Amino acid sequence: MPAATDRLTLILGIGNVLWADEGFGPRCLEALAESHAFDAGVRLLDGGTQGLYLLPFLEEADDLLIFDAVDYGLPPGTLKIVRDADVPAFMGAKKMSLHQTGFQDVLATAALVGCLPSRMTLIGCQPAELEDYGGGLTPTVAARLPEALSAALAELDGWGVAARPGRTVSADLADPSIRRDAYETGRPPAELACRSGDDRFFPGADDTGRAG
Repeated sequence: MPAATDRLTLILGIGNVLWADEGFGPRCLEALAESHAFDAGVRLLDGGTQGLYLLPFLEEADDLLIFDAVDYGLPPGTLKIVRDADVPAFMGAKKMSLHQTGFQDVLATAALVGCLPSRMTLIGCQPAELEDYGGGLTPTVAARLPEALSAALAELDGWGVAARPGRTVSADLADPSIRRDAYETGRPPAELACRSGDDRFFPGADDTGRAG
């Protein structure tokens, strides 16, 4: 169904890149921005863990596409797409972190004030690892990024939103210092890192990666 030219489509990646697969949403958005360009009326937003601060963006949007890591209770790396009325339910079914509680509140508040986007799609991925503070996406989840982007582009096409090869430049995207390549290649080697963090987050850590 073609989208009217005055419709605003919000493409949102939410999650915390500091906690391994929790960063699936922002990494999907980043990959989409690096590979595709959109016409006016499409906004790409790295929502991080901002919770209710995202409400004004939803108030402006007619259509909403979300990337997120979601605990569906399925095998790690499983992609699952839910739409419209099912989106709030899955955002709060099994909360993995405070960002999901916050975003469920955003959707509830938007519904209460009558500004919930008329079309909503959640592209979620079952995480494999959440406890690796400072770690990047696991190989299992990283391997699903291309499929998640393909699903998103198909969904957008169904909404009449055109995407073309290119690049999206926007202040609404993550700072370059925490984008995937810089973040994951900047992690110390295994002998200097630990499952609960590394010396980027614990100043004064000794050679084992433990705080002294």
